[in-house]
Amino acid sequence: MKDIQNQFDNRNIPIDKVGIKNLQYPITVLDRRNKFQHTVATINMYVDLPHNYKGTHMSRFVEMLHLFRPEVSLKKISVILGQMKKCLDAASANIEVTFPYFIEKKSPASSSPGLMDYICSFLGSSDPNGKIDLVSVVVVPITSVCPCSMEISEIGAHNQRGRVRLSTRFHKFIWIEDMIELAESAASCDVYSVLKRVDEKHVTEKAFSNPKFVEDIVRDIAEKLKKDKNITWFSVGAENFESIHNHSAYASITSWQPPDV
Repeated sequence: MKDIQNQFDNRNIPIDKVGIKNLQYPITVLDRRNKFQHTVATINMYVDLPHNYKGTHMSRFVEMLHLFRPEVSLKKISVILGQMKKCLDAASANIEVTFPYFIEKKSPASSSPGLMDYICSFLGSSDPNGKIDLVSVVVVPITSVCPCSMEISEIGAHNQRGRVRLSTRFHKFIWIEDMIELAESAASCDVYSVLKRVDEKHVTEKAFSNPKFVEDIVRDIAEKLKKDKNITWFSVGAENFESIHNHSAYASITSWQPPDV
């Protein structure tokens, strides 16, 4: 059968990224407690296309992904990228894997178990020189209490749910759970899926005894990451869905740390 994609294109314009986007696909990721976890990811896969080719072979992206279905993790991303370049005769490749990750979390006072979901991503790229770039991303719900509101109010203070987005590059493999715990530790209080009355009392008192601006949250996370020699780069953003404003409060820090000489 005639292969239209391989036909010559005379416009002399290369394409930076071509591929598939928003593919829903079942995957298995590494789980610190249970070894593996099954989830469903939204996957984007791209390669570059030279100026002389009319198109790429879209079906090959899904075929390659099927080969790695038993385990899509940070450890496998570089292998997948290499296979994408080989099968599609490409100089560069990119993959973005975003999925809900579930952790069983017990409430702080009654120890009632419940599942918390976190949105996580693995971002990978391979350039024409074969250099691999890997980024791990976690999005973590949090609680914050406003220090200013607490200082100026005779009774109470405004508080709200927020979100921390933490992206990292690293020397060695890092667990999703470690990054989630780091983000939660910087909040006024973390969020739970199950809370009894005794737990509600606990989280309320903890949050009000630990007020935080978004600026405090990102600085506390950045301070810890800067001391971690395994982290080579990070970007952290905190957003509070303000309870007394019709807008969010936001802060972010991006930092690069040179490797040890």
